[in-house]
Amino acid sequence: MTKKKHLTQRQQQRIVDNAGKRLRAPKNKGVESVDDTSFAAAETGLILSRFGQHADVEDSEGTVVRCNMRRSVASLVTGDRVVWRRSLQPTGGVDGVIDAVEERSSVLLRPDFYDGLKPVAANIDLMIIVSAVLPALSLNIIDRYLVAAEMTGIKPLLVINKVDLLSSAELAQTEQQLALYRKLGYNFLAVSAKSGVGMQQLLDYLHSGTSIFVGQSGVGKSSLMNHLMPGLEAHTQEVSGNSGLGQHTTTVSRLYHLPEGGDLIDSPGIREFALWHLTPEEVTQGFTEFTPWLGRCKFRDCKHISDPGCAIQHAVENGDVSTERYDSYLKILASMAQDKPNYF
Repeated sequence: MTKKKHLTQRQQQRIVDNAGKRLRAPKNKGVESVDDTSFAAAETGLILSRFGQHADVEDSEGTVVRCNMRRSVASLVTGDRVVWRRSLQPTGGVDGVIDAVEERSSVLLRPDFYDGLKPVAANIDLMIIVSAVLPALSLNIIDRYLVAAEMTGIKPLLVINKVDLLSSAELAQTEQQLALYRKLGYNFLAVSAKSGVGMQQLLDYLHSGTSIFVGQSGVGKSSLMNHLMPGLEAHTQEVSGNSGLGQHTTTVSRLYHLPEGGDLIDSPGIREFALWHLTPEEVTQGFTEFTPWLGRCKFRDCKHISDPGCAIQHAVENGDVSTERYDSYLKILASMAQDKPNYF
């Protein structure tokens, strides 16, 4: 039986009371009127997935009910804790309404060029950054996700999938590439959903709290889900033979309860993970090895690129900061200016 996280009685009462205040607000304040006689008493629930203006809510007994969202609910994502009410006359379709969302402990945002910042999931304890060795391991993509993890306060775990495709020498080279991350305090696992290598170690990380898989399309997140949860039958597709890039196999984020405890969110794969919504200063802070050198540059407005007297550049020259990570940092800064939409 999966151990589920429950709100305290005080937390439940607080968010129910807050939801009631919003629903009783006069119409001229912009909150839609509600026919309270159509719904049961308010209760708390967990968002498993969202589809447009609908969402799947899990109640305290593990029953999943599809609900509408009130117009007063500004944002709702997988992992949110909510106040909702079930319909007194269920139809087997949309059988409830979501009144309010509890304050989040964390939220992962993904910048979208057309839609701006899009929340992906909430209340996450562990961000599992999945990469693959095919067509090539991208350390820059890993660094982008690590910056996002540092800025949101979510603990990261690096997972390199499809290592069954590597020879012993190639695997040793990959582990050598990743050694600098372990030196920085980041954990990583080399796994294979196909052969099962490293899967038990990955499962050990997932048994408590809420974790989320993130990564590019085609890195094998759905295959990992199928291995971790036999019978799930998540849809998977082969990597394109021409481009080496994968197709989108997960279209919406979804939360699953693991058989031995813990929750896991599978998120849609993306081609590129941009960081243009952050400031250069925030990106700098996202590289944790830069921290000892911040504030020690000759000039207070140092950009850490070509400025004279830059403490970070001096640390790179002395070997205190890796050249690979510093080069990746420069690439991220350059891409931010290039990719940032005009409206942002």
